[in-house]
Amino acid sequence: MTETANQSPQQEGTPRSRGLHDLSAAELSSAYAAGTLTPVEVAEAVIERIREREPELNAFYRFDPQDVLRQAQDSAERWRTGSSRSAYDGVPCSIKENISRAGIPKPSGTALPDPPVPAGNAPVTDRLLEAGVVVLGSTTMPDWGMLSSGVSSLHGVSRSAWNPAWTTGGSSAGAGSAAAAGYGPLHVGTDIGGSIRLPGTWQGLATLKPSAGLVPLDAPYTGRAAGPLARTVADAAVLMELVARPDPRDYTTRPFPPQQWSAEPADPAPLRIALQLDAGCGEAPDAEVLAAVQAAAALFEQAGAVVEILAPFIDEDMLHGLDEFWRTRSYADLEELEPAHRELVLDYIVRWCSRGADVSGSQTIRNFHSIGRMQQATVLAVAPYDVVLSPVAPMAAFPAEQPMPLPDPERTMGHIGFTVPYNMSGHPAATVNCGFTANGRPIGLQLAGAVGNDAELLRVAAWYEAARPVSSTPNWTALA
Repeated sequence: MTETANQSPQQEGTPRSRGLHDLSAAELSSAYAAGTLTPVEVAEAVIERIREREPELNAFYRFDPQDVLRQAQDSAERWRTGSSRSAYDGVPCSIKENISRAGIPKPSGTALPDPPVPAGNAPVTDRLLEAGVVVLGSTTMPDWGMLSSGVSSLHGVSRSAWNPAWTTGGSSAGAGSAAAAGYGPLHVGTDIGGSIRLPGTWQGLATLKPSAGLVPLDAPYTGRAAGPLARTVADAAVLMELVARPDPRDYTTRPFPPQQWSAEPADPAPLRIALQLDAGCGEAPDAEVLAAVQAAAALFEQAGAVVEILAPFIDEDMLHGLDEFWRTRSYADLEELEPAHRELVLDYIVRWCSRGADVSGSQTIRNFHSIGRMQQATVLAVAPYDVVLSPVAPMAAFPAEQPMPLPDPERTMGHIGFTVPYNMSGHPAATVNCGFTANGRPIGLQLAGAVGNDAELLRVAAWYEAARPVSSTPNWTALA
């Protein structure tokens, strides 16, 4: 089934000159403060947008329009009485289904019965509610978050807002489609090997996988991070302003100094920039991807930055060890299930993780140590640079029904060679769209920076976002 919204050409102007669902967080904040818009009007427009596109996109696991309207009415009353909780009170935001919301089941993409129901919120959820944002609902993910697509035993197939035949990317699958489709400006995903940035590259988004420990988690794990998916760097910065705050519930939270979140473009001239075109492992980048990333690097060089080629710093052995460790970890989860329940997990995931059954304890330890080797290699390689530019993934979007870019479960992780090093090292890594393939599929540029320097990295991303040619800029209002 295909449903489309009214299309309109991209245009500048007042908030009223565009669809309310398309407005940025800053535009909504200004309109609420001026009294020219109310959170209820915006919520109604976003709900209508979701109803138009959701039967096709399947981005939401939980979406309750009445609850959204209730939140918006509460926000409108706060604005009316001068008691708004923050400048972004009433701005719509979605939350990935594996981020705890009190009383909302967390199936993690699987069709297993009796999913856990959290008694309390995750730190991210609490920070958003404290700011008064309107939580639209929980977005979809694939089984256990171990696929880079929107294929799930519970949800079926989530689809790209650009073309429903294309993948969403994953595992923040629904979040990526919600952001691209204009379900409001703010969307939260999680990332353990590229799960924020892959939907970013395949749906033309601005995203950030934050520094390790900057955004507190309810379920911390090696390499895991939570962060924004948005249409613009400015909206990504707004979300970081709201959620990048220490919380004692996350024992991995680091005492980073305060950051000034802004989308004011940084001056690229003083920057020493590395350009990495070969990950050293996995699939080689497609020619169209390389050309788009090289053109982006040339813009930085023309603006005065020093750009140097960075040789590969991780290898196939490191990536294989990490993949096998993840397989073993997921097989341990599978092994705990009743035999009848194992059949409910996506067959691709079962085939992928079952190889973990044959991995010895000593090999598991060796595989775990590959994380440390990857971390060390990444830290040493990127230390001399302010920013590292690279592709996000070697390829553009693949068919929506395909679980991974490489369909063979024995070759699953060949697409994360550029992204996963920064999960293991803890460096922040952002994405901005930098081009399109000949058939219109988005191509993302990855920008990685120093640990704890996330706000400045977003300012560099904002410079590129403003400097890129029109041919590399997504026309969001043209999306159905």
